[in-house]
Amino acid sequence: MMTPDRFQPLHFTQSAAEHYLSDFRQGFYNFAMRGRHLDAYSAYKRVASKDHINAYDREESSGLVNAKGIGNPSWRRSLPHMLVATLSSFLFGYHLGVVNETLDSISLDLGFSGNPLAKGLVVSTCLGAAFFGSIFSGWILDGVGHRRAFQLCALPMIIGASMSATTKSLWGMLLGRIFVGTGMGIGPPVAAIYVSEISPAFIRGTFGSFTQIATCLGLMGSLFIGLPAKDIVGWWRVCFWVSTVPAAVLAVCMEFCAESPQWLFKGAAHVKFAIAELSKSDRGDELEAVKFSELLYGRHFKMVFIGSTIFALQQLSGINAVFYFSSTVFKSFGVPSDLANICVGIANLSGSVVAMILMDKLGRKVLLLGSFSGMAVAMGLQVTGASSYASGSGALSLSVGGMLLFVLMFSLGAGPVPSLLLSEILPGRIRAKAMSVCMAVHWVINFFVGLLFLPLLEQIGPIVLYTIFATFCLLAVIFVKRNVVETKGKSLQEIEIALIPPQ
Repeated sequence: MMTPDRFQPLHFTQSAAEHYLSDFRQGFYNFAMRGRHLDAYSAYKRVASKDHINAYDREESSGLVNAKGIGNPSWRRSLPHMLVATLSSFLFGYHLGVVNETLDSISLDLGFSGNPLAKGLVVSTCLGAAFFGSIFSGWILDGVGHRRAFQLCALPMIIGASMSATTKSLWGMLLGRIFVGTGMGIGPPVAAIYVSEISPAFIRGTFGSFTQIATCLGLMGSLFIGLPAKDIVGWWRVCFWVSTVPAAVLAVCMEFCAESPQWLFKGAAHVKFAIAELSKSDRGDELEAVKFSELLYGRHFKMVFIGSTIFALQQLSGINAVFYFSSTVFKSFGVPSDLANICVGIANLSGSVVAMILMDKLGRKVLLLGSFSGMAVAMGLQVTGASSYASGSGALSLSVGGMLLFVLMFSLGAGPVPSLLLSEILPGRIRAKAMSVCMAVHWVINFFVGLLFLPLLEQIGPIVLYTIFATFCLLAVIFVKRNVVETKGKSLQEIEIALIPPQ
């Protein structure tokens, strides 16, 4: 079937075009207002109507539908919605790093100083709660839609941060961290899916990278705000209070944002093509409820397995051990913690910006391979720095330089790519729930890394521990090479049709 080189414009009158768009918009709106997640990109059964397929073929051959001919839709229309959504990523990063600089002060004020297990619980309790939040995020998203899911993400963060800021005991801190963790678990999968669905295909990688940049800004913000904690008694409480502001902004601004399919209605020139694209993948399928068992076997299991494994390897690389305990590690080398944290934040942000620029040029797979490879090399430098072969300034340079290189390489691919890639390759019908399962794997491993890093560092030493992290980075390179497909520049429907085998 040949596609014409030039797009033949549709000859609609203005009133007819407005009526056409109004009806299409109202159809989506009615689904959203009933509290059902509009899975407009479903292609699960592929048994539908020949009339839709034949109609699309006729229009394509006659020149009515041509993506290249009509050009790319404007990215400006979805930009404000994307920026609001990334507030959840900012909060995610902020709460990951808020205890980094303040943990010693918190332990002194609440009476668990010198107890590494209690310190680990302050970090990992939040991550354990995030596991449960992520598990239910898919069902929340399908049930109430993106806007309400974001608001349900912000609410426990406000409650939990307020509890942590006012607590007088370890148990109060842990309870507040549980609330915050629940919101952290809901946010990332919802943000990844929302951004991927509102973003035009030609810039989806760039927009997807904004979530990682927002996470970096959140981490850096928490580090900078936490700097006075060593000198000002009780400053750590201010650090928790500050986080309630962006959470409140997210909840309020989401009231004015659109559900993801509605961005299609902003430009009349692209609606015809969008409908045809949807009809190619949604060939008469019904919006049936997704059973949890469907994610664990059958033709969708491979993609769920790939997503879960990538997230698992991302965490087993040791990246969040660096973020959580970088102050402690740098302090052991005599490096001021505030300087070390600033350097870590700059390295993370710099790599994320470069990844944003390269995401839609080099592609997801190339960035993942380069990122994990560089992380393995960086861990090798840290192993060398911790060994007897290096001493004095040489050991310091290798250890600190290796850690900064590790963060930089992580932010180039292993950080921003997994959530973006999963939101692209998962079929629309199961996207929300499958993403929640993959993120749950992420949080489980994140929990144990946060809980066990300091005890393992003391018991087996940095050489063995960093060698284990480097090994997982190399395993990630092999896994990505064999299993990950490239998705840059393709619409979600094209990706779905290419990856899902027929029944």
